[in-house]
Amino acid sequence: MQSSAYGASLAGGAFDLGNFVKQPQTILRCLSWLFSIVVFATITSEGYVNPATKAEAKCMFNENDSACSYAVGIGVLAFLACVVFLILDAYFPQISNAKERKFIVIGDLVFSAVWTFLWFICFCVLANQWSKTAFDAARADAGRAVIAFSFFSIISWALLSYFAYGRYRQGVNDFDQEYRDPANDQNMPYPAGPYTSSGPTGYQQSPFSHSQEQPGEYQPPAY
Repeated sequence: MQSSAYGASLAGGAFDLGNFVKQPQTILRCLSWLFSIVVFATITSEGYVNPATKAEAKCMFNENDSACSYAVGIGVLAFLACVVFLILDAYFPQISNAKERKFIVIGDLVFSAVWTFLWFICFCVLANQWSKTAFDAARADAGRAVIAFSFFSIISWALLSYFAYGRYRQGVNDFDQEYRDPANDQNMPYPAGPYTSSGPTGYQQSPFSHSQEQPGEYQPPAY
């Protein structure tokens, strides 16, 4: 298999920062990284309020602490994942092992698809809880920002899933094109054997059969 399988077109080559920054996946990961920071940082700093009737701080989304905890957890994990996958993307062209590249691509695809779904749930939950929340002018901008960037995260992670799937399909196609079954390959460098299943072809008799004379009757030696 050549080095182009699963998207590594220059395996072992030098790292090109210019091309790496211009890649769509790099841009999307940076955006996803930024969106996740906005979500969990906003909730952590401004997402909890102290109601007059309660001593403990409550989530600004309809006082539902589970909604805030879920959004913070999804945001923090997305933040860490973006950092890890950015490092893997930078190191990816230098990986020469096809199995390692395959595992990275599949992991990227699965994680991106799962987090697209989780961000969708997060957006729905936050939007639903916000619609039931009593209007608070001091927290309105923060609440809307969290909901908006949760929605933006759905788009960014969905695009990351799309690019990861494209890279996976590229690796599968490269494997199919480069691998050939030796039994079915007609361009083998060695000629086929002289025998087939129906019996020997091109068989020649032993060269000694024509040079030797047929034995006659036995004659005793003369003394």
